[in-house]
Amino acid sequence: MTLQILLVEDDLQLAKQLVAQLSQFGHAVVTADDGRKALAFIAGNAFDIIILDWMLPTLDGLAVVRQLRGGGMNVPILMLTALGQTFDKVEGLDAGADDYVVKPVDGLELNARLNALVRARRASNDTTDTIGAGDIVISPSRFRAWRKGHALDLARTEFNLLFALVRHAGAIVTRPMLIEQVWGYDFVPTTNIVEAHIRRLRLKLTQYGDDPISTHRGIGYLIRE
Repeated sequence: MTLQILLVEDDLQLAKQLVAQLSQFGHAVVTADDGRKALAFIAGNAFDIIILDWMLPTLDGLAVVRQLRGGGMNVPILMLTALGQTFDKVEGLDAGADDYVVKPVDGLELNARLNALVRARRASNDTTDTIGAGDIVISPSRFRAWRKGHALDLARTEFNLLFALVRHAGAIVTRPMLIEQVWGYDFVPTTNIVEAHIRRLRLKLTQYGDDPISTHRGIGYLIRE
């Protein structure tokens, strides 16, 4: 998926690094170094997603989010922050941000999160309320999933795990991302909770075809598009 991205970051070295990383995935990136410039860019251009630093000159990231959401703009927003406290994360999400990443940023994870947010937004705007990857189709609102037309009998956690993978279809989903999105933890447990549920999910998926999930050892999992 090629994205038109607005990157709002006043640390020029970090901005240059992120542009280089995102360009490797084929994305087109426009940069701004403060909040007011960001709003001007957004007013005159169409972006698939905005990466927004929390601490900015002239107008901080939180104020930018509030202005955009107050004006009815629903473009996905991912916030960058060096602030690790739960309160700050909650405040950003409550203001209307869709996700956040704490610096330093891993390029692979950032790309996966961007694709997931854009897929989710496009799916939420689709009246059919389904997203798919290969021969797998999911209806998030109805909590139902199918493979090759066969209904899958999934437990809640298995469904959420499949949903997370399908949202990121074609990209590696890291173990920490799954822990956060499926279980809601902001830490990585020492147990093999992810691996155990992946095994169960694979058993149910392979009833109707080959295994669509590939394991990338030490990184995470990928489901084919």
